[in-house]
Amino acid sequence: MELQRQVAEAVHVLNHDVQSCNRVAANQWLVEFQQTDAAWEVATLILTRGSSSSPLLNFEVEFFAAQILKRKIQNDGCYLQLGAKDALLNALLLAAQRFSLGPPQLLTQICLALSALVLRAVELENPIERLFSSLYKLQGQDSGNIAVLEMLTVLPEEVIDDQNKNHNLGLGPTYKWRFAQELLSHTPKVLEFLLHQSNRRVEDVNQLHERNRRVLRCLLSWVRAGCFSEIPASSLPMHPLLNFVYSSLQVLPSFDLAIEVLMELVSRHEGIPQVLLSRVPSFKELLLLPALSSGDEKVIGGLACLMAELGQAAPALIAEASPEALVLADAVLSCVAFPSEDWEISDSTLQFWCSLASYLLGSDIGKESNRTMVHEMFCPVFTALLDALLLRAQVDANTYSADDGILDIPDGLTHFRISMEELLVDICQLLGPNAFVQKLFSGGWAFRDAPIPWEEVEARMFALHTVAEIILRDGQPFDFSVIMQLVTMLSSRSAEDLVGFMCIVYKSVADVVGSYSKWISAFQNTIRPLLIFFASGIARPTSASACSTALRKVCEDASATICELSNLELLIWIGECLEKRHLTSGEEEEVVIAITLILNAVPNKELKKNSLARLLRSSYEAIGNLIDGDLGPSPGHSAAYSQALDSASRGLYRMGAVLSHLASPLSSNPAKDDPMLILLELFWPLLEKLFRSVHMENSNLSAAACRSLSQAIHTSGQHFLMLLPKVLDYLLTNFLSFQSHECYVRTAAVVIEEFGHKEEFGHLFVSIFEKFTSAASISALNSSYICDQEPDLVEAYTGFASTFVRCCPKEVVAASGSLLEVSFQKAAICCTAMHRGAALAAMSYMSCFLEAALTSLLEKMSCITEGSFMAVTIQVHKSATILQQFAAICRLSEKTTLKALLSWESLQGWLHLVVCALPAEYLKQGEAEILVPKWLKALEGAASDYLESKTCTGRRTSDGYMQGKGGRALKHIIRDFADTHRNVPNLT
Repeated sequence: MELQRQVAEAVHVLNHDVQSCNRVAANQWLVEFQQTDAAWEVATLILTRGSSSSPLLNFEVEFFAAQILKRKIQNDGCYLQLGAKDALLNALLLAAQRFSLGPPQLLTQICLALSALVLRAVELENPIERLFSSLYKLQGQDSGNIAVLEMLTVLPEEVIDDQNKNHNLGLGPTYKWRFAQELLSHTPKVLEFLLHQSNRRVEDVNQLHERNRRVLRCLLSWVRAGCFSEIPASSLPMHPLLNFVYSSLQVLPSFDLAIEVLMELVSRHEGIPQVLLSRVPSFKELLLLPALSSGDEKVIGGLACLMAELGQAAPALIAEASPEALVLADAVLSCVAFPSEDWEISDSTLQFWCSLASYLLGSDIGKESNRTMVHEMFCPVFTALLDALLLRAQVDANTYSADDGILDIPDGLTHFRISMEELLVDICQLLGPNAFVQKLFSGGWAFRDAPIPWEEVEARMFALHTVAEIILRDGQPFDFSVIMQLVTMLSSRSAEDLVGFMCIVYKSVADVVGSYSKWISAFQNTIRPLLIFFASGIARPTSASACSTALRKVCEDASATICELSNLELLIWIGECLEKRHLTSGEEEEVVIAITLILNAVPNKELKKNSLARLLRSSYEAIGNLIDGDLGPSPGHSAAYSQALDSASRGLYRMGAVLSHLASPLSSNPAKDDPMLILLELFWPLLEKLFRSVHMENSNLSAAACRSLSQAIHTSGQHFLMLLPKVLDYLLTNFLSFQSHECYVRTAAVVIEEFGHKEEFGHLFVSIFEKFTSAASISALNSSYICDQEPDLVEAYTGFASTFVRCCPKEVVAASGSLLEVSFQKAAICCTAMHRGAALAAMSYMSCFLEAALTSLLEKMSCITEGSFMAVTIQVHKSATILQQFAAICRLSEKTTLKALLSWESLQGWLHLVVCALPAEYLKQGEAEILVPKWLKALEGAASDYLESKTCTGRRTSDGYMQGKGGRALKHIIRDFADTHRNVPNLT
């Protein structure tokens, strides 16, 4: 009794004390109490005898006691003695009887504890039979039926619960399957009991509704467990419980559970869709139409989900186009069109239509005449569906706040539009591209003299953009005059008129122009209106991205047409205004690329040079103002300095975009008036001044400078050949000064990728590799924790090392033996990082290193010396590909002078060391003895596969990774080992 009192007090403090320290102490005491053996007895006494405290406290204590027993049974129930299990079973049955009238949460917890105990009564003979015998006795007692219903509800849930949880508690899948079969053998009795309960008269309406909900919950639980698989399929449609479910649909309190039962039946039993399809006309007349009239979203939404499930389960049945199937399609169509505020009802029907459309598009319906008939039957349905979708996809003009310019489109509409994209594509394929486009352009809005319903236009432009791939593939251009009318009307509007919802319209029209740019820009008379349209749209945040992308696409598709002088002047004007716009870097890049593509097509070098100068003048000025100005880094970093940094960074990005897309001269000795050469002569001095300035402390500016330099090197690397020592020195100096700016390491990798093959610069590459490796930030990468803190630096450094190994001559690589050893050790540490990008980059470097080592072995089998590239190949782990390559190297080394340094015995010894280093609790009993031989066998097969793929028939292929039988076996073993050791204690 004393422990009972202490438990009651602790529960009261936990739930009601105002002092948080007291609540924490009470919680700690209760947690510790649950671990004791006394908790079994105390919790059982509380549930069977109660306590003498207040009624509210009684419930709290009793609920806590039920939770204790449930948890202890789930965790330790398998270890209870037979007598203890028997006594506990009787006590829980007594508690279920005691609390059969509630509270319902407490009764549920008691029944969960009961079902968990029965599942773990492995040594009891026929535990299910014994439980049902007890339930039969309980059924005959006052209010016992309620407890029986609750018990029958939670018992199947225990069976279909997560299998891994039960497996970890010693309940294997075989036992659980046997338990489920024994449970399902009682299906006839359970269904008879549920039918009896559903037919019992209850005078009180509220009690009747509650009783019916309990019956439906129990039936749902048994359906999920597979109870109807025990009933002959022929008798299932006429089962009386189905009539009870149908009648429950017509009663609002039980409607949602009845829907759940029917949906579960549809998804599990092939015969049910046919049965329900015959009921659809009555569902529509009795339930759906009244609900649509009254706006009852609960009923409409439930029926929509049920009908959608029916269509997904049996699209072939719907495709037969029977009268019932067409009624179903019409009913679902009315749900699509229902104007629910959150679009959830319309969205729930989309998979129904996608399933039906996919079946109609991909199935072999039979004779061509049958196919034509079916398509003719459903084309009107999908045409009406398109109308409904376009209506529901409309953006209300009032959802845009014109005051602050911020989009406020509801999340439900955004999600609905994304979800309907696949269906729009299916409808386009079913109706045919021509019919689809004609449907979009039908209506008075497509004519010049009619008022424009902009909400409808925007939705139709969204649909036209969505299906662009299908229409383009069809290859039949449609009449773009309507699109050009919209382009002209929108671009001619004043700035005051292009606010609010009209910006969304502008965006959607720009999306269409971008999608069909090749067709639209094929006509000379469309170019200038389009450029004016883009220039206006880029100035508005909502449409800027769509307009900049569309501009780039049009310039790609019509460069020869656009380079006419007046068009070029307009384009350059757009570029000159970029500094004043508030575009993202991606939007600015699209615009600059578009203009550069047109400049490439300009034959006049002088015009091209002048145009480039105008385009980049603001960039030069922004960078020059930062370099030559009085502003600089300060503790406060003034707003003016931040603005100057931002302008310079944007200018660098624009210059990089030009450099990466401006056509390079074909000759190795370009003329002095070549635009690329002139641009580089302006670019490098500016960049050089920047690299020497204190402003490079700013990470954004450093990233912009490095990116523009990388783009310049990629495009015209030969011009940087003589500058290479300076370039590398600037990159190294700035990295050592600002070691959080990994962009310098990435750019150095670009330099080596471009010039690594030139042996005369080998000493420079080795030097910068050495200084990067010895930098404080990279030296600190000595644990997976630090690697997780600096993932960008890990990716940059391992990427640089990979490029060094891959691009430099073997003699240069061999001269870096100690550096490679250090870098490889760091990669081995970094590949254990939790950060996916860092770990993959490290593994990629290790794989690259071993691949190069293997290639070196294959090429020089007889002349390998201790100081060669292969001599620095060392430990490997954590990647199937790396292990395969390492095993191949060990096997190949057996035939060389490297055998003393690296052999098959080295691999075997390494595996033994790894296994011995694992904590005892990590491995299962006896696993350590079989692990090394098992892995060695798999590695041997994988190595053979790899070597064969590299040497077969005189060809060296690159597809040896995990492709052969041995490689697949190794991959399987590694995956299996990882899967079976996921839940071991954390190794620290």
